[in-house]
Amino acid sequence: ILSHDLRSPLGAITVNAALLARAAEGDQRQARIAARILNSAQRMERMIADLLDLTRTRLGGVIPLKAVPIDLRRVCEEVVLEVKASYPDALVHVESHGDVTGKWDGDRLAQVVSNLTINAIQHGANTPVTVLAVDADEQVRLSVHNHGDPIPLHAQATIFEPLTRGRSDGAHNIGLGLFIARAVVVAHGGDIHLRSTAESGTTFEITLPREPTMPAELTRAELSMAE
Repeated sequence: ILSHDLRSPLGAITVNAALLARAAEGDQRQARIAARILNSAQRMERMIADLLDLTRTRLGGVIPLKAVPIDLRRVCEEVVLEVKASYPDALVHVESHGDVTGKWDGDRLAQVVSNLTINAIQHGANTPVTVLAVDADEQVRLSVHNHGDPIPLHAQATIFEPLTRGRSDGAHNIGLGLFIARAVVVAHGGDIHLRSTAESGTTFEITLPREPTMPAELTRAELSMAE
């Protein structure tokens, strides 16, 4: 309830910050201030969305999907462009091999790619990040890799758990990024795994069926409430 109630005033802040940014085009100082307000408000919106997803999954629900034909490479490229706007010095490379299309929720997969890519940048010690999508017959594999220090074994055990600090922090610094990524992948009927060693670096690998099935227990009322 609190998360939903926060959306209205936050929406007003976002809209007015955007208006201020447009009006201040001739004043660089005001434009920078408006941009900071807008970026912070958008970050808060993402946190609220993550908290809603956490609540939904913890209450036994499933993250709702709107699956349509998607080119996963295009999703990755668009996400990386957005991420590099916030991390201009980061070296992020997108690759794909074969047919990487499927019927998925593009916005949700973008959320996964964003969380994993930002996580790789933040913990990659300025090493290059590779986002790779590969054709795997009836499935598509997506991986995000960096050459930073390996994640300790004790942290790997809880890396996908919510509200866990340290190396398992998500993209939004409240410990939900990797948890949400796993929840979205599971909702698609896929799997996500971590490999992290000093020799090979750190890789999060996702396997997605090309046509996930909407869970039967997800009712029309739940879909409406989630939206």
